Amino acid sequence: MLNTTWEFKLEPTAEQVSEIEQTLNVCRNVWNFALRERKDWLDSRKSPVNACSIRQEFILPADAPFPSYARQCKSLTAAKTDFPGLKTVNAQVLQQVIRKLEASWESWRLKWSGFPRFKKPNRMRSFLFPQMLKNCITPDGIKLPQLGLVKVRWSREIPDLFEVKQAQVVRKASGYFVMLSLQADVVIPATMPHGHPVGIDVGLEYFLSTSDGEQVKRPRFFNDLHRKLKSLQRRLKNKQKGSANWLKLQKKIARIHQRIADTRKDWHFKLAHHLCDNAGMVFVENLDFRIMAKGMLGKHTLDAGLGQFTNQILPWVCWKRDVYYGKVDARGTSQECSDCGAEVRKDLPTRIHHCHNCGSIKPRDVAAGQVICARGQRVVENACGREAAGTEVTQSNWHLLKQEIFGAT
Repeated sequence: MLNTTWEFKLEPTAEQVSEIEQTLNVCRNVWNFALRERKDWLDSRKSPVNACSIRQEFILPADAPFPSYARQCKSLTAAKTDFPGLKTVNAQVLQQVIRKLEASWESWRLKWSGFPRFKKPNRMRSFLFPQMLKNCITPDGIKLPQLGLVKVRWSREIPDLFEVKQAQVVRKASGYFVMLSLQADVVIPATMPHGHPVGIDVGLEYFLSTSDGEQVKRPRFFNDLHRKLKSLQRRLKNKQKGSANWLKLQKKIARIHQRIADTRKDWHFKLAHHLCDNAGMVFVENLDFRIMAKGMLGKHTLDAGLGQFTNQILPWVCWKRDVYYGKVDARGTSQECSDCGAEVRKDLPTRIHHCHNCGSIKPRDVAAGQVICARGQRVVENACGREAAGTEVTQSNWHLLKQEIFGAT
């Protein structure tokens, strides 16, 4: 089963914009009420049996059940009689809000993320339609529940083999977008190792260095617009919070941040396609960039978007281009000689690799890329006996199917 998500720009009318904003506001209220209900239940279980807070205490029956997803959805249906505003929004949309809160709550409970936050005005930016009609796509736009026919900029044609399963309306600084979840009843085989191997070492001095000797300088997306962003934030400081001028500046600042993110993402995609042009296998280090983002170079790490490139964009482009993608152990890649395998200890300021055992001299990042490439090839050789997942579509048929879905690449 092939699942993918495509994004398109919406061009709603004034009435549809008002309806979208009303839906977002109701979803925000449902999120806050459901989160408050869960938080009150949790706080009522914190007090010791022989003492309570002097300031305030949550008193709930001892046998009160936890407000789970099923219970909150049931109470949401009953609350429509007391709150008529809930009837103006699709019931499944409100249920998806509680489902999203359930996922955030479980993520916090398992210590994967922080405690869910209450949504301030304009902080709820999306809502989801979990079910769509079969013939919802038209040349003029898309038919959405409650909104009707909304005009869409079809930047690419949706193939006939895809079926629209879900639609998520997202509000961004540059307008409204729809994220379509598409599904095709095909099984895609896993990409088999083949062709020329390339090892990639990422960093901050050079965004990446390949085992073939290519080094790409790190573009500074944030620095190019930092002066303008700083000026707008200074002006925002002197505005009254919540005023019309304050909101205008907030929108301008958001547009700049979105421009930075879009520029970074576009550059990442072009670089990923460039790497796949001359490679049959791509190997990267298995790193947790969240740790790097918390250090003294955190601002530059986040500006480069190393995690977005190596964990999201590059794997997707490799899968799309029939290039094998793999991760290797990152320990000691820069402390090992790529020619003889000897250990060559180097501090971070040392940017040249000089092996006293074999006399090899080359840039440190290029040597690390060659070590990554060698480790990746060893992993592939050890796993070469395993069969690829998926047998419904052969590798030759996948090329034809890929051209139908993504076009010629």
